[in-house]
Amino acid sequence: GEVYFDGQLLAPSHPNSIGYLPAERGLYKKMRVGEQCLYLARLKGLSTAEASTRLHAWFIRFDIMAWWDKKVEDLSKGMAQKIQFITTVLHEPRLLILDEPFSGVDPINAEVIRNEMLRLKAEGTTIILSTHDMGSVEELCDNIALINRSEVILDGAVGEVRNRFRTHLFELEYEGMALDLGISLGANFELVKSFGRGGHMVAHIRLIGGHTLNQLLSALLPHVSIISIRELIPGMEEIFIEAVKTYNAANQ
Repeated sequence: GEVYFDGQLLAPSHPNSIGYLPAERGLYKKMRVGEQCLYLARLKGLSTAEASTRLHAWFIRFDIMAWWDKKVEDLSKGMAQKIQFITTVLHEPRLLILDEPFSGVDPINAEVIRNEMLRLKAEGTTIILSTHDMGSVEELCDNIALINRSEVILDGAVGEVRNRFRTHLFELEYEGMALDLGISLGANFELVKSFGRGGHMVAHIRLIGGHTLNQLLSALLPHVSIISIRELIPGMEEIFIEAVKTYNAANQ
């Protein structure tokens, strides 16, 4: 096949506009951190002076200047990932390809990298993120493609995909008798489950037969005191599991 970058067939000059962060650590263990970063920056076309200036700014931002002269082999996994992230974005690429950027990274360092990804995204960088962390998908991505057995089984905008898997299930927190709640629902709404939480009653109710949330509220108000109500829209992890089950069942 052919690969196009910004509407042009991929050419030898294009990699300087691309940043790639592999899932595996790709640093030379015996090199010193600063030396390693300068070397990788030069490979991306930066002069030594420009690379040094940008690296010092990034090291200050990530609070890691003390590691400049230490050997790569002395870095923790999280620290090594911060270094690799810096070398991936240092040349200010227009396209970032990140493969499991949070793998083996502690929550604090993951938050640092995540915030920088959001900043780069806001500044116009296109990011392709490969990950099994569905929480990161919901937080960071505008569009997704779910891959199972090398095939795309689901794709689209994150919000549109989540809406596609809506089950019209609502969580109601209320004060009152469970019996009164059941009476108010009648045959128009399905009570999925009911339980207590924090001194209040909670019910999961599904809209059925084309009934609306306004109709549900109208049915409830004469019988119980509503504290809160929210729709339970499946998260990306639930959607991924459901999509894979559906795909596998259809292709057995």
